[in-house]
Amino acid sequence: MQLDLNLLTALDALLEEGSVAGAAARLHVTAPAMSRSLGRIRRTTGDQILVRTGRTMTPTPYAIAVRAQVHELLHQVHGVLAPSRELDLATLERTFTLRWHDSLVSLSGPALLASVRGQAPGVRLRFVAESSVDTPELRRGEVDLEANANPPGAPDIRAENVGETRIVVIMRRGHPLARGGTLTAQRYAAAEHVTVSRRGNLGNALDDALARLGLSRRVVATAPTEAAALAFARDGDLVLSVPEATTRSAVADLGLVVLPLPLELPSAPIYLSWHQRYDTDTAHAWLRGLARSALALCATP
Repeated sequence: MQLDLNLLTALDALLEEGSVAGAAARLHVTAPAMSRSLGRIRRTTGDQILVRTGRTMTPTPYAIAVRAQVHELLHQVHGVLAPSRELDLATLERTFTLRWHDSLVSLSGPALLASVRGQAPGVRLRFVAESSVDTPELRRGEVDLEANANPPGAPDIRAENVGETRIVVIMRRGHPLARGGTLTAQRYAAAEHVTVSRRGNLGNALDDALARLGLSRRVVATAPTEAAALAFARDGDLVLSVPEATTRSAVADLGLVVLPLPLELPSAPIYLSWHQRYDTDTAHAWLRGLARSALALCATP
């Protein structure tokens, strides 16, 4: 039997996207061409792979069973066929896509860009915003590096803890809590709060810590980014609890006050994550090293 490795690429895209149109867009081919590839895959495997259920396509039991194996096989094929060459930073031309928490971009992005520009002027960095839902771009190679507080959720995602930072309490200078002596857990809980959540969650680990003390707080707003939440704190009597390192420059610029968190809470981790396909990619490894150094700026001394 003669096997066409292009069918493996098409099968991986079909199983990831769950539709002919989605797979075609991902591989930059026409929908009819992808339909023909699906037909060839069906004849080769003797399985329908995707079957129509109403307006959507549903993978068959066989397709579900081999999805991870197909993805891993394609990764191995790329590793065999991709030539390894010595990295020449002076001539390297490549665009890296980075999905970092917005505060990490503000604090560490400029240092990373300066390092990249100094060593490889042909490299461009493309920072994109985090989504309100978990997305597969890291696994699909559409995002090269992630940086946030989330540990990896899949075995094929590598992650490195590059530091930790303590949680602090932020408020405007004239806030009653900033004028009234020691900030206790009771006074903290009695204040009105704004939280940061890209998913719009009103609660987080702080509420669990307060509950253990028999306390609860009133969250009156949630913002998708720290920059927006800091504006709420600046312009009203709302209290914001965020990682200390990520707010250093903003606090001074906005005239805000930083107080210790009056709760026993672990420091917030900072994870740098990438897909395992880039483990031996010399250019990617170089960028990871620079990103690791830049993100170290966020760690609590």
